[in-house]
Amino acid sequence: MSQEQPQRPETEQPLKYGGVFNVKGELAEQPIAPQDAAMMQSAEAMVFGKNQKGGPASIMQAAAAKNERSGHVSHEDTAQLAGDEGVTVAETKLPGRRIITESVAGQVLGQYVEPLPVTAAAATGGDVEEAPITIGEALAATALTAGEKPVEQTDAAAIQAAEARATGSSVVTPGGLAATAQSAASANEGLAQDVDKIKLNDVLTGVAAKLPADKAATRQDAQGVMEAELRNNPSLTAYPGGVAASVVAAARLNERSS
Repeated sequence: MSQEQPQRPETEQPLKYGGVFNVKGELAEQPIAPQDAAMMQSAEAMVFGKNQKGGPASIMQAAAAKNERSGHVSHEDTAQLAGDEGVTVAETKLPGRRIITESVAGQVLGQYVEPLPVTAAAATGGDVEEAPITIGEALAATALTAGEKPVEQTDAAAIQAAEARATGSSVVTPGGLAATAQSAASANEGLAQDVDKIKLNDVLTGVAAKLPADKAATRQDAQGVMEAELRNNPSLTAYPGGVAASVVAAARLNERSS
């Protein structure tokens, strides 16, 4: 009499885009990675001013966290198509409403319609222009996406580069944004517990009032800020949803809306 062999548990499969969203092709087969979620969080923060509860960014974050815990992806991983073709949150304004479309690699993950007050220009058939996202707005978004991160030298360097790009001046003004970030990073180096450290939202909240000038974020600005953050990080990685990531997201959104 043969004895039934115990069944081996199946290996847990990663959560892929096709299992979570209505997407097709190569994207559907790729696991959702932490950096994908971070890019979508930054993009949502630019458009909405916060992350949408139950929106694509929060769903991606939960899926990526599970994939990371199960060992299918690392914290620094990006899905190939998300990295190559980008993560976008596009805004289309129409009289009385706006349509928000969130996509990865050109495939739609979610779409919303929000009411808007009808402006005089729209009511008379005039063009409604979308203002580009500024570097200051990207920094403000960082306070939402990575606000609880203690300020480190990498953050201070990225903030200094962002301020220089926004204002057109490399002079660090005493009491200004870059100087405040540098002071925070230096103070944090002497503290052992994260709970006692100065956080990014302490430095970046109300950033519009701290910048003497501002400008639309461009690819060149994003590269400069990213280089500053990486140059000061021994691991040569950018913090998900951090200063550099937010400026990169802003530049990408501006390119796609131009």
